[in-house]
Amino acid sequence: MTGTVVKSTGSWYLVRETSTGKLHRCRLRGKFKNHDLKVSNPLAVGDQVDFTVEEQTEGAGVIHHIEPRRNYIIRRSVHKTEHAHIVAANLDLALLVVTLVSPATSFGFIDRFLVTAEAYGIPVQLIFNKVDLYDEDLNDYQNQIQKMYKRTGYDSLRCSAATGEGVAEVDALLDGRVTLLSGHSGVGKSTLINALVPDLDLKTAEISEFSDKGVHTTTFAEMLEVRPGTYLIDSPGIKELGLVDIPPAQLAHFFPEMRAMLNQCRYHNCRHVQEPGCAVREAVDKGRIALPRYDSYLSMLANDNNRG
Repeated sequence: MTGTVVKSTGSWYLVRETSTGKLHRCRLRGKFKNHDLKVSNPLAVGDQVDFTVEEQTEGAGVIHHIEPRRNYIIRRSVHKTEHAHIVAANLDLALLVVTLVSPATSFGFIDRFLVTAEAYGIPVQLIFNKVDLYDEDLNDYQNQIQKMYKRTGYDSLRCSAATGEGVAEVDALLDGRVTLLSGHSGVGKSTLINALVPDLDLKTAEISEFSDKGVHTTTFAEMLEVRPGTYLIDSPGIKELGLVDIPPAQLAHFFPEMRAMLNQCRYHNCRHVQEPGCAVREAVDKGRIALPRYDSYLSMLANDNNRG
């Protein structure tokens, strides 16, 4: 039988059978290769698999084949530094939930996520959550950030999961798609999902007053059915997002505003740092490339671990 992995705990997997929609608790048979990737999880939510149901255990199954992935979001493993972790696979859209307060999301984190999505051809939109907490200055600042990313090619929405502002617009983005909802711990993903799918009643937690950082409320990634044909993947909050398998020489290709002018640099192997005749640096100086985006690029380029 064929199916889709809808939940992964690392030791067993919940698979939705393609033909009937029935859920089967499955385990892996043997070792699986991930196209030469060193990963901490051989299977991810969203993976398409072949499995068989064991006669002696009603409803349980064994996964024996993973279909090639159309795309995926990947990050460095928190526990195994030499390994990567696949967050989710076979996505139509990724929504990155960011906040300017309680806790604030850094440009470095946003841009690392966008670079990862660009590398695997996954469309992304930014969701600015908790706008009910913004004062006039923060609203102006958020508007500037939104315009900066819009110029780069990324759309975004203002949202307050607490008051309901923007929730209908987020829901419209999901329609007919498999969408990953991601972000730092504490940005309000679970509250937003509860607003989108009230029957789920996901657990939420308060922000730590001491650290102003979020508390993990999602333990395992899970694909949730919003309505027939529309699925939302809820994933644990990400504290660090390290880039995986993106050579420094290729990094600029995943910044759309830089990619558009790479053939304008004097040297074909320009790193856009100190080289003379660099079209990217000239664009930064003239304001055509936003300085925060260029700073993110330099940070990724300089940081061997690509963490943010």
